[in-house]
Amino acid sequence: MRHDILIADKFLPVDTLPLEVAVVVPTLNEAANVEKLIEKLSVVLAGRGWEVVFVDDNSPDGTSELVRRIGRKLRHVRIVQRVGRRGLSSAVVEGILATAAPVIAVMDGDLQHSEDALPRLIDAIAGGADIAVGTRYVAGGGIGEWDKDRARMSRLATRAGQVALGTEVSDPMSGFFAVRRDAFERALPRLSAIGFKILIDILASSPAPLKVAEIPYQFRIREAGESKIGARVIAEYAELIADKTIGRFVPVRLLKFLMVGGLGVFVHLAVLRTILGTGSAFITAQTAAVMTAIAFNFFLNNSFTYADRKLKGWRLIGGLASFYAISALGAVANIGIGTWMAGHDERWWVAGVAGVLVGAIWNFAMSSALTWRK
Repeated sequence: MRHDILIADKFLPVDTLPLEVAVVVPTLNEAANVEKLIEKLSVVLAGRGWEVVFVDDNSPDGTSELVRRIGRKLRHVRIVQRVGRRGLSSAVVEGILATAAPVIAVMDGDLQHSEDALPRLIDAIAGGADIAVGTRYVAGGGIGEWDKDRARMSRLATRAGQVALGTEVSDPMSGFFAVRRDAFERALPRLSAIGFKILIDILASSPAPLKVAEIPYQFRIREAGESKIGARVIAEYAELIADKTIGRFVPVRLLKFLMVGGLGVFVHLAVLRTILGTGSAFITAQTAAVMTAIAFNFFLNNSFTYADRKLKGWRLIGGLASFYAISALGAVANIGIGTWMAGHDERWWVAGVAGVLVGAIWNFAMSSALTWRK
C-alpha cells in the first residue's frame, strides 16, 4: 500500500541539535497515523534535539515502508522493523536500545496519547524524576469517551496492578511516559517484556524504587486504525502480574505448563473411560488415552504456555513429534524415580508425587529447549 509523504516540508531542522530525547512508538498497522504523529511531534518538540523511533511488528498495511520513506528525507525519523516477533513491551525495549538518547519517551502510534503533555514529561525528567508517567487518573487527566464497561475494566486492572506490585502510581497501566536511560538500564536485566504494559514492568523490575512524577493528560479517541485491546491483552497483563509476584519463586511458564498438564490428566481419564466402555482391552484404551492426552497438552501449550513461540505450518508437525518423544522419556523418568522412591519410603504417595514432579520438570525443560526453542 502506497502512502504519499505530505508533511516533510513542515519539519523543523533538528539534525544539528544535540540529541536530547527519543520518542519510541511501537506500531502494528498504524500507517494511517504515522504522518500526523510526526507532524504533531515536530510542533511540541520544536527547539529540542529529538528523534522518533517507530518499532513496527512487520505491519501488513505498509507502516514500515512509509516510515522508511520519510526517514530517507528526515534523519530524525527512524524505523526498527521486527519480523517474527510481536508484543508492545518487547518492541519498546528494542526501541529504547536502538537509540542513544539520554531520555526516552514512549507513546502509542494511534494518536490517543496527547502530545501536548510530552514536553512536561521530558521536563519532569530534567527536574530530577527517574520516570514521568502520563496519567489519566489525577486532577486534570481523563479517559475521554470510554464507555462504562471499559472504564470499569481499566480501573479494576489498575487497582490490581497497584495492589500486586505495591505501587502508589495512579496509572501503572499507562503506555505514555518518559524515562531516564540509566533508570531503564538498571531495570533491564529483570524485565519480563510480557504483553502490552511495559511501564508496570519497569516499575516492578527496578532494583531500587524509582522517583516518579505524574503528569495528567486527556486520553483521546482513536482517529484511524483498529484497537488492539482484546482477550490476549488481558491474559498477558495477568501473566505479567503473576511474573512479578509468584514468578519471583516459580517461573510463570512452568506454572502454565503444569496447569496444562493437570487438564491433560482429565482428558486422559475421559478418553480411557470412553474406550473401556466400548469393551476394548485396557492396554488399548490406555495407549489411546496417553496419545490423546499428549496431543492435547501439545496444542494447548502451543497456544497458551508458549504463545510467544507458537509453532505454525510444518513446524507444528515437527514440534508434535518432538513433544511425543520428550513425553515418552518423561514417562520413563516418572516410573523410574517413582519406583526408586518406593524402595526407600513406604508412603506410596511420596513416591508417586516424586515421579510426577521429575517427569513434569523433564518435560518442561526439554520442551522449552527443543520443541519451543527460541
